Amino acid sequence: MLSMNTSDVDAILAARHHDPFAFLGQHPVGNGWVQRAYLPHAQQAELLPKRGKARPMHCVAAGGIFFCESSTRLAQPYRLRWQDGAGNWHEQHDPYSFQPVLGEMDIYLFGEGRWLDAYRSLGAHRRQCEGIDGVFFAVWAPNAERVSVVGDFNVWDGRIHPMRARGQSGLWELFLPGLSAGALYKFELRHRDTGNVFVKTDPYAQSFEARPKTAARVVESQHQWQDQAWLQDRAEADWQAAPMSIYEVHLGSWRRHADGSFCSYSEIAAELVAYCKEMGFTHLELLPVMEHPLDESWGYQVSGYFAPTSRFGSPDEFRAFVDHCHQQGIGVLLDWVPGHFPRDDWGLARFDGTALYEHADPREGEHKDWGTYIFNFGRNEVRNFLLSNALYWAEEFHIDGFRVDAVASLLYRDYSRKEGEWIPNQYGGRENLEAIDFLRELHVALHERHPGILSIAEESTAWPMVSRPTYLGGLGFSMKWNMGWMHDTLSYLQLNPIHRQYHHDALTFSQLYAYTENFVLPLSHDEVVHGKGSLLDKMPGDTWQRFANLRLLFSYQFAHPGKKLNFMGNEFGQGREWDSGSALDWGLLDVDWHRGVRQMFRDLNRLHQDIAALHEQDFQHEGFQWIDCHDARQSVLSFLRWDRNGDFVVVVCNFTPVPREQYRIGVPRAGTYREIFNSDAAAYGGSNMGNPPQDSEALSWSGLPASLSLTLPPLAAVYLRCGD
Repeated sequence: MLSMNTSDVDAILAARHHDPFAFLGQHPVGNGWVQRAYLPHAQQAELLPKRGKARPMHCVAAGGIFFCESSTRLAQPYRLRWQDGAGNWHEQHDPYSFQPVLGEMDIYLFGEGRWLDAYRSLGAHRRQCEGIDGVFFAVWAPNAERVSVVGDFNVWDGRIHPMRARGQSGLWELFLPGLSAGALYKFELRHRDTGNVFVKTDPYAQSFEARPKTAARVVESQHQWQDQAWLQDRAEADWQAAPMSIYEVHLGSWRRHADGSFCSYSEIAAELVAYCKEMGFTHLELLPVMEHPLDESWGYQVSGYFAPTSRFGSPDEFRAFVDHCHQQGIGVLLDWVPGHFPRDDWGLARFDGTALYEHADPREGEHKDWGTYIFNFGRNEVRNFLLSNALYWAEEFHIDGFRVDAVASLLYRDYSRKEGEWIPNQYGGRENLEAIDFLRELHVALHERHPGILSIAEESTAWPMVSRPTYLGGLGFSMKWNMGWMHDTLSYLQLNPIHRQYHHDALTFSQLYAYTENFVLPLSHDEVVHGKGSLLDKMPGDTWQRFANLRLLFSYQFAHPGKKLNFMGNEFGQGREWDSGSALDWGLLDVDWHRGVRQMFRDLNRLHQDIAALHEQDFQHEGFQWIDCHDARQSVLSFLRWDRNGDFVVVVCNFTPVPREQYRIGVPRAGTYREIFNSDAAAYGGSNMGNPPQDSEALSWSGLPASLSLTLPPLAAVYLRCGD
């Protein structure tokens, strides 16, 4: 007892010691050594040195603190054995007999915001320390007086496993020997000023127990990747010139079991990947699969940034899903949400009792529209968290890219705010300079480490150079959603056809800016929720006209420059607004109308992949040429799509239900022209009006040297090619 400082004893017993390793474990005292352990549930204990006999440990009168003294330093790590109140004996290595694990360089880089591999150490990781198997825990909580690991292995008692503070870094660590995968855990923190004690889940956790429970789970991957050929091809490919048709999917409602329960990652892999291949999609884009507590958020209120949601299975089962996609030639994009996070008191919010990951001032730190907090991009450790997170998904799950949600909310300090509800930047402007720096740093890191990886911005403003390289002053995204094209096109098609002639510029305007960014043409989940109805619901007219308009929409999308994205259900004309609580209405495929839309969609995807002119120059003005953009009176558009070798496709769209006979268009060369696609085909549910092969006439038209006289079917698009 003489070897113990009363203040240390009191602090340990009160679970408020800031540096438990300075007291627990082995320490020199006078001419000898003392070994101390805190075992609050033990009745008796003994120390088991690596060599020699067991040594009895003496209990401090206050209870729970055991010690023994020796004349020489014992070899570490040593073991402890103790008996609990029920008479059961326990034995393990003393966690406080191990040396620190985090390296000084790692700690330094974390403070600088440049520890990009932080996910490999922070959180919970199975590993060996000093030859002993166990789990290493680490967390960042700079304003905590004490942090403990609690879990099903220590009856969730925060007194038992307080962590080691790593100087002024705010990092805490602890190695628990003998612990294995599957253990559930959280962190218990005590605030250094208020003394409040609270429990948080791990920001870097890689797995969670099933909702509504919130404990993290220790996991260790056993997956053996088989997609090396895919990754090699991805790194070498010219993605800008490649076909890209993205199928946007919410895993919880693509399909469900008959009883309404979720399908697993493995079940989804078996069905969804085969369906994508059959339909001709090149990529899947998954609504957020990161762990989230609320089904109704669709994943956009993320609580576990490093954990695939346990709704559908384990992290390794998600790895197997991605691996299977790659082996079948399907890329995988993830929706990623770095702009905000939920306010749940067990999550990131006020993590160490202070505004740590978020801003303290609500004018900077809160999104009132979403009821969420905004990341503090001015704090190095917060940027490090998100940079490491993106690299984690790329490296641990072989993800092919990210669709970054709500980029405008990152770029502007006054996003969705009234005057007086936001704080200008240091120069008095509305730009979020720290978030802009973060996005550029993100893209430099991603592209340096993972050539060919993609990032796509959902960005709805006119911010310049979103999809231009950082070395040119851009944000570094690969592509940007073309929200203007989506809005203008849908607004136009919702009009009664008789009124479309007065809004012709809604279709032609996109060519004024189409090559200022690398655009994706999105018909996404956002267009079929919140009372907007399905795409089919938006179309005017009777049933025949509604389906014809829908087929025309997709035909125009696939002909227009830009990569393609469609939400699940679009491809067969889902009849109702999307409901995340139930599966798509697959039974509609028993109806000819819907079956016809899907057949047409499949054919469009095949044409998109097979014909270079329809994808090779999506981002270059040389890939597009108007034939006639002025025929507003008849609501007809005609244009050419060119590949790099001078081959082309003629596209003519009739946006009225009136067939146009002997409609003349110019063409760039003489020859025989054949329809390769007609959205009015009988197989698609149309009236089967079209054109047989015909030779061009030597009659100049619209400034082109030859011309064709075509029959334009109602509410339809036709594609033609010139051949021998």
